[in-house]
Amino acid sequence: MLTDSHCHLASHRFGAEELPSLLGRARDAGVTRLVTLATCLDDLEANLRIAGDPSVHACLGIHPCDVHHAPDDAVETIAAFMDDLRVCAIGETGLDYYHPAPDAWDENVFRERQRDFLRAHFELASRCGLNVVIHTRDRLGCGSFDDALEIYRGFHDRVRALFHCFIGTPDNAAKVLDLGGLLGFGGVATFKNARDVRETVHSCPPGSFVVETDAPYLAPEPHRGKRNEPSFVRNTAERIAELRGETLESLASHTGAAADRFFRFRSAVD
Repeated sequence: MLTDSHCHLASHRFGAEELPSLLGRARDAGVTRLVTLATCLDDLEANLRIAGDPSVHACLGIHPCDVHHAPDDAVETIAAFMDDLRVCAIGETGLDYYHPAPDAWDENVFRERQRDFLRAHFELASRCGLNVVIHTRDRLGCGSFDDALEIYRGFHDRVRALFHCFIGTPDNAAKVLDLGGLLGFGGVATFKNARDVRETVHSCPPGSFVVETDAPYLAPEPHRGKRNEPSFVRNTAERIAELRGETLESLASHTGAAADRFFRFRSAVD
């Protein structure tokens, strides 16, 4: 019924022996599809192995906080996996202006490297006919969002972008949707102090967003502060449905359809 459109099942916070129970709890909560995302070259293979389960699909990318570790040709290394039907999109990529530059890195140089990598992910997506999952985060303002949106603008006629864990205003949401993009809402939408997200969730038309956990991070209420897991996407979906004045079944239907249109999901029999 529900799709967890963004989780990190290869995280060190999930032991490999836990995977069957994690997926079992997700199924029990009505979560029938999961998208697990790589963030660096070192976890590509682990995410692909996990995507051997028919309910799990993989995105491959270089997270902006990892670009200083990645070789210059890292995106071309990812390109070798694009024909693998376990791969449903490209990401997690994006821009992160929240965390400071690593030791010995100039802040401007580090941010420019992030922007270069984001453009490279879009170029790969354009060549391969896949879409891109984007992370943006700022300490103040929305500089990373603005810069990522501008890069997306140059590709929007041939690639769609999903701005995951979206916590911005309805006005910024409209900027993504106007380019044909998609929004991902996670546990923050359940937080009592997240006024912007609640307003945005209420304003978005059906088909313009998906739900996610970002597990093991950002657990929703009533699990806030705990390790997040895919089964908790139901808590987020229930709260979003309540905010929008619709049933969980209706929300699951149109967010699932939005995920279908964005991701390259293989069929369960592949």
